[in-house]
Amino acid sequence: MTRIRFMAARFALGAALLLGMAPPLAAQALSPQQREEVVGIVRDALRSDPSILRDALMALQQAEQEDRSAGQRAAIAAHEELLLRDPADPVKGNPRGDVTIVEFFDVRCGYCKALHPTMEALLREDPQVRLVLKDLPILGPNSVLASRALLAAQRQGKYAALQDALMRLKGEPTEAALQAEAQRAGLDWPRLQRDMQDPALKARLQDHVALARALGIEGTPALVIGGRLVPGAVDLPTLRQLVAEARQAAKPG
Repeated sequence: MTRIRFMAARFALGAALLLGMAPPLAAQALSPQQREEVVGIVRDALRSDPSILRDALMALQQAEQEDRSAGQRAAIAAHEELLLRDPADPVKGNPRGDVTIVEFFDVRCGYCKALHPTMEALLREDPQVRLVLKDLPILGPNSVLASRALLAAQRQGKYAALQDALMRLKGEPTEAALQAEAQRAGLDWPRLQRDMQDPALKARLQDHVALARALGIEGTPALVIGGRLVPGAVDLPTLRQLVAEARQAAKPG
């Protein structure tokens, strides 16, 4: 919201609260003299009761959040096929689960690393969750290198094994670290190196970035659960609650 819109909305809400009017009525055209009178009333009221401004700001913030959430839900619905049913995406958990979580992550992201064991715990305890993984390398060249390694490992059926290793990695995912972790996971390193150079992998990562941008994702991790965008790492109770709500919403009737 621009500063002009913000000030106008604050003025209209404050005047409405003071005069006991609905905001649309209070915002009708006023004469210069009437406007000065209202501004004076608002100024005096704010001096005597600052909570009026707090209430107006809270109302504006709530309206902005509702608008943002509605826009995100619409974007998720518009990109549902790419989000939930892209056959190229690696899947953990139950491939036919009744609730799908889509996770955008970067292996260098500390919050993603913190979320990883929580997500693994959820998959162990809830056999009906399907987790779709989308690499979103936004933290520099090593992030891109690691994402290419993961997509290349998928061709050897080892995406999950390498992802688990990289999410637990303490240092940087340099080429030397990737080689060590890949070989430990049983991957053919020379083949992995060749596949990492495939332009198709670069195109997939670019698609992930474009999809994240379309959904309004601003960082990692970001989860899509039941038509909702959930930014940031969450704890296990919150994950359980989000899954339960998505499961309930999907029930017919």
